[in-house]
Amino acid sequence: MRHLSALLAGQRRRIGSRWRRLTCGRQALLVLGHLRCGDTYARLAAGFRIGIATAHRYIREAVDRLAALAPTLEQAMTTVRKKAYVIPDGTVLPIDRIAADTPYYSGKHKCHGMNVQVLTDPFGRLLWASSALPGSTHDLTAARHHGIIAALTEAGLRCWADKAYQGAGGPVRVPFRGRHLKRWKHRHNATHAKIRCLGEQAMATLKNWRLLRRLRCSTNRITDVVKAVLVLHHAST
Repeated sequence: MRHLSALLAGQRRRIGSRWRRLTCGRQALLVLGHLRCGDTYARLAAGFRIGIATAHRYIREAVDRLAALAPTLEQAMTTVRKKAYVIPDGTVLPIDRIAADTPYYSGKHKCHGMNVQVLTDPFGRLLWASSALPGSTHDLTAARHHGIIAALTEAGLRCWADKAYQGAGGPVRVPFRGRHLKRWKHRHNATHAKIRCLGEQAMATLKNWRLLRRLRCSTNRITDVVKAVLVLHHAST
């Protein structure tokens, strides 16, 4: 909250804002109530005694400011190169869409959503999050679209991924597929799972922000929301 308040104070000085209904601290609390707790604009507006349009404008201003500070893939690779290995993973963030919105429907998760790729260090710490793609996008396709596979190959860094990244090539290591595997392949898969399971902590970090459990905003805004959460997460660790 202190970090966000300082960012908002600097933003107001830059644009020459003289007076607002909420102080920087109250605006930060409003934004965190929306992102962390998933409260609606109407509920927040009633709680802070402001209009719904004002609450929407305050939240959008803060989210845009935070999203602009999110690391790019090139910046994240500077940190990644210092790690022994990296764990990529993907998740589908549920959205409120209807059956007619086919591009957003994930057959794997049986829901409409947006696909987000993340990179995690060996200890399960979230390093980077991608922009959001329609939920029907396969994880490997999304990773290639964002240039993750190419960046990891160029860096020559070992990478432990799940079966969704089968065929990625380069430094990406995936478990063996099939029902009737030899014992040494079962042992390999067990060891692989122990390493990769730490990457699930990054997904838990995202899902701790309740807004990401059920997004009701425009799909064009989801990328900025995810990046804002990433920046706040880095500021708190």
